[in-house]
Amino acid sequence: MELKVAFSIYRGNPRSGGQGVYTRYLTKALRDLGHAVTVFSGQPYPILAESIELVKLPSLDMYRSEDPFRWPRLREIESMTDFAEIGIRLFGGFPEPRTFSTRLARELKAQLRTFDVLHDNQSLGNAIAYVTKDHLPVVASVHHPIEVDREIDLALTTSIKDRLGKYRWYGFAAMQRTVANELERIITVSEHSKYDIMKYMAVKEKKITVIHPGVDTEVFYPREKTFKNQGQFIAVVSADVHLKGLAVLIEAMGYVVKENPEARLVVVGKPNPEGQSYKMLEKDSNLKRHIQFTHGISDEELANLYRESQVAVIPSLYEGFSLPAIQALASGLPVAATTGGALPEVLGESGQCALLVEPGNPGTLANAMLCLMQREDLREKLSAAGLQRVRENFTWLKTAEKVTEQYLYAMDQFNFYRQNR
Repeated sequence: MELKVAFSIYRGNPRSGGQGVYTRYLTKALRDLGHAVTVFSGQPYPILAESIELVKLPSLDMYRSEDPFRWPRLREIESMTDFAEIGIRLFGGFPEPRTFSTRLARELKAQLRTFDVLHDNQSLGNAIAYVTKDHLPVVASVHHPIEVDREIDLALTTSIKDRLGKYRWYGFAAMQRTVANELERIITVSEHSKYDIMKYMAVKEKKITVIHPGVDTEVFYPREKTFKNQGQFIAVVSADVHLKGLAVLIEAMGYVVKENPEARLVVVGKPNPEGQSYKMLEKDSNLKRHIQFTHGISDEELANLYRESQVAVIPSLYEGFSLPAIQALASGLPVAATTGGALPEVLGESGQCALLVEPGNPGTLANAMLCLMQREDLREKLSAAGLQRVRENFTWLKTAEKVTEQYLYAMDQFNFYRQNR
């Protein structure tokens, strides 16, 4: 059955796993199943496969990476939604999920007969509830509750002022919790995320379905004759925030370099000049020579970096899933990772496809990195097991088939409620 799918994402960053990467590959797989997919997105816009239409719903783009926390010029403000976006920010909040959903509802209102279902990728703005009540069945992907990010950030605050600032910034969490409870179907990426959605967002278990993301094995695969840079680690860190554990990894590299001066780390991600990891490197020029940052690269360039490295590292304090984890496995790399969030669910038990250590401990992470660097036999064992795990569990076609089942269920429920009102 061919469906016409509207797919919404408030930020389509093509390098961010839960946003642009998930959108790109899931919509491509849905297209390959024969569905017609239209993506509605705010900036930054996603990269999409051929024949998938992109409808741009531009925000005021006040958080663009090249000019973060900019204020828009007067001529950019064109609607009440724009004023709302500025107003929420003035009070210290993050407005984009709310204001994107308003723009989306306005756009869809003129095209309701065009689509069979709306798939919302974790904007969960108020207007999403408006869409599902009277116009379209809605399925939402929730990668993990934003309350998890808030808890981790609050643990780092040292003053009442900072705590109040964090509560204001994450104010949209309450809105997302309300909207999620009004939807019939929620898709999440792991059993761990399912538990957290029930815990933090109070969504009933029967509404939540776990569907693992996949990995593009036409891009991420091992190549037998690829030259390996001895002692090279790779870490894909979509955002330099505390949750991703980059500062922990930087500290761990300090231990690694003392044991092996030839070791080097390639971080795929953009350093934050205000972040802890950036400041650590500015104070240690010797360690800085062993760490290279790169960002804005293509999937093919990323795949080559995986193949040229000896070990992948995932230092996150929490992951709802981790696309870099399965990209590394598909590329034939052993992994040193933490047990943060769903990582054990994705990578298996420690020693199966990866060495797992407690999150936030640079010493134990360094030990796992050194162990993998020094033991070729262990690297080969974990690599073979990782490839097998990807083949059995993580393909985008399987993901799209299971997502389609959720669309059909939501459509049946929507039609039933309309007929019995």
